[in-house]
Amino acid sequence: MMKPFLFFLLFFISCSKIGSQVSDSGDNLPASKISEIKNFIKGKNYNQDLAVFINFRIHSGKYRYFLYDLKNSKILQKAIVAHGDGSVIKNLPALRFSNKDGSHQSSLGKYEIKESYSGKFGKAYRLDGLDETNSNARSRAIVLHSYDSVPDRESSQPACLSFGCPMLSKNAFNETAKYIDRSPKTILLYAFY
Repeated sequence: MMKPFLFFLLFFISCSKIGSQVSDSGDNLPASKISEIKNFIKGKNYNQDLAVFINFRIHSGKYRYFLYDLKNSKILQKAIVAHGDGSVIKNLPALRFSNKDGSHQSSLGKYEIKESYSGKFGKAYRLDGLDETNSNARSRAIVLHSYDSVPDRESSQPACLSFGCPMLSKNAFNETAKYIDRSPKTILLYAFY
């Protein structure tokens, strides 16, 4: 009688461990990055309820763009986001990042999502970098915009590449735009690796 019970107990424990591993990595948004943004915006004239995160460690064909509800601790939107063609290292899964004009690389750090304008990709939002790693964002014309070739659904294929801008699908961009346009205060975007 004891052996079947012991087997069941061990099986249950191993299944619980597998389940917890899946849920821990499910959203790919580290709690430390959320805390970092919460601490950064506290007492400042930023939207205290919303932030956008881009986890460039995640494969570009997967959801790695997250619109996050800081107040209720939940993801409001997940999307595929492109990175710069200069960030690609040939034959390696790793990416490189730069703040230099002409590098075509994505930049890491915190950005203010600023005014919208209409450009060659339609509506876009200018980004002002707040860190040494992205301080040239405005002069480099790094903006948040949509592009027809960025897919809505995850796949094993990499997303198309940009010249350094975070590019979303039209649907994902329009969803994000609703939140940005309704916000009386600036929303931050945090790109990390």
